[in-house]
Amino acid sequence: MTNKKKRGFPTAFTVLFIILILAAGLTYVVPSGKFSRLAYESQSNEFVVTDPNDSVVTFPATQETLDKFKIQLGLDKFVDGVIQKPIAIPDTYTRIEQRPQGPLDIIKAPIEGVFDTVDIMVFVLILGGIIGIINKIGAFDAGIAALSKKTKGKEFILVVLVFLLTTLGGTTFGLAEETIAFYPILMPIFLVSGFDAITCIAAIYMGSSIGTMFSTVNPFSVVIASNAAGINFTNGLTYRVIVLVLGSVITLAYIYWYAKKVRLNPEASLVYEDEHVIHERFLKDYDSESKVQFTIRRKLVLLIFTLAFPIMIWGVARGGWWFEEMSALFLADAILIMIFSGLSEKDCVNTFIAGAADLVGVVLTIGLARSINIVMDNGFISDTLLNYSAELIAQMNGGVFAIVEMIVFSVLGFFIPSSSGLAVLSMPIMAPLADTVGVSREVVINAYNWGQGLMSFITPTGLILVTLEMAETTFDKWLKYILPLMGIMGVFSIVMLVINALL
Repeated sequence: MTNKKKRGFPTAFTVLFIILILAAGLTYVVPSGKFSRLAYESQSNEFVVTDPNDSVVTFPATQETLDKFKIQLGLDKFVDGVIQKPIAIPDTYTRIEQRPQGPLDIIKAPIEGVFDTVDIMVFVLILGGIIGIINKIGAFDAGIAALSKKTKGKEFILVVLVFLLTTLGGTTFGLAEETIAFYPILMPIFLVSGFDAITCIAAIYMGSSIGTMFSTVNPFSVVIASNAAGINFTNGLTYRVIVLVLGSVITLAYIYWYAKKVRLNPEASLVYEDEHVIHERFLKDYDSESKVQFTIRRKLVLLIFTLAFPIMIWGVARGGWWFEEMSALFLADAILIMIFSGLSEKDCVNTFIAGAADLVGVVLTIGLARSINIVMDNGFISDTLLNYSAELIAQMNGGVFAIVEMIVFSVLGFFIPSSSGLAVLSMPIMAPLADTVGVSREVVINAYNWGQGLMSFITPTGLILVTLEMAETTFDKWLKYILPLMGIMGVFSIVMLVINALL
C-alpha cells in the first residue's frame, strides 16, 4: 500500500488568483453603478462635478455649491487642500451599464497590477540586495550572536519593543507597507531568540495593524475621514487613545500566550513542519557555535543599514515621502554598504543581484494582490456596495447603527483597501446618517477605522499575503493563529463602539 502524499495549502499566488477569479465573478452579480463626484480645481477656483456618465460640469467654488449638492463640509476644507481627492456626492448613485470582467480582463489584471505597484516592487528588490550583501560578509550572524547573549532570559522584551514601535508608527502616520523592510532584519533575530516565524509576523504586522486600526492622529485614516465627515479629528481623541491602549494590551497578551506555548513545546508552533524552510531562508549561513567576530567593519555596516530606518520613518511621517524616496534612500544605503563591505566590485554587484532575486516571489505577490482591486474597480461595484450599505443602516437606532456600520466598513475594507480612498468615498454618504439616528459623527469615524482595521488582519488584497510570502508562511497557518484574536478584537471593538454611541 502506498502512502498518499499530504496535500499542502496553496501558495500565496494560487490564493490570490482564486480570489481574483471570484472578484471577477462578482462583477457579473453585483450591479455596476457610480456616484457623481466633486473635485476642487485650485487654479480656476471651481468645483468640477463628474456624473456617472462621465460628463463634466463646473460650478463656482462657493459654500452655496456645496449646500446645493448636500455636501456638509466647509469650503475651507477644499481651498486649504485638506480634501484633495474627489468625493462622492450624496443621493447621486446611478446604475450604469454592467461591466463584467471576463477571462481576458482576469489575465490582464496581474500585468496592470505590476505596473501599478512597481514603486513598491523596486523598494523590496533593493532591500533584498542589501540583505544579500550583509549576509555575505557575516554582519547579521555576528550581530545576532552578540544580541542573543545580551537578551538571554529576557527575549520577550524584543517582542514588546517591536510591537510598541510599530503600533506607534501605525497610530501616528499609518506605518504599514514600510514594515516590509523589517522582516529580513528582525526575522533572524526572533528565530535565534527562540520564537517562531508567526511570533515575528505578529509583533510587526499586528503592531502596525493595531496602530492603524485604533488610529489616533493618522493623517491617512482618522484625520482625512474626520475632515470628510465635517468634524475636527481631535473630537473623541482621548477615547481613541484609551481604546488603543486597551487593544494593544489585549494583543500583546495574546502574542505572549502563543510565544510562551511554543517556547515550552516547539512542536506547538503552527509552522513547526516548515521550520527547516524558514531557517534555510533566514539563517542559511548562521551557526550558533560559530565564533564569528563582531568586527568594526561588521558593526559599521549594520549601523549604516539600521540608520536608514529612522530616516525612512521621518521621511514618511514628516517629509511627504513615498516609495520613490524610500527606494532612493535604501539605494544610497546599499552603495555605502558596498563601499564599506570589503568585498570586490564584482562580488558586491553579484551578491546584490542574488539577494534581490531571492525576493522576486514577494514582489510578484504584490502585483497580483493589486490586480484584484483593479478587477473590482473596472467592474464599478464599489459604489454599488456603498449605496447598499447606506440604505441598510439608515434609520437604525444608535447602538445597532454603530455595530452594523462597523460590519459594513469591514466588508467595504475588502473591496476598497485604501484607508484614504474609503474615507473620501464613504464619509460624505455615511457621516450624515449619524445625525438621523442621534449619534455623534465620531462614532462613524471609529466604525470606519475599526471595521476596516479588523478586516486588514486577514484581507488578501492588503499586506498580509505579501508579508506571509516574505516569511515563508502559508495563509492557513496565519488564519489558525489570527482568527481567535480577530474574534476577541471584534467583540472588544463592538463593545467600545456601543459605549461610544451611548456617551
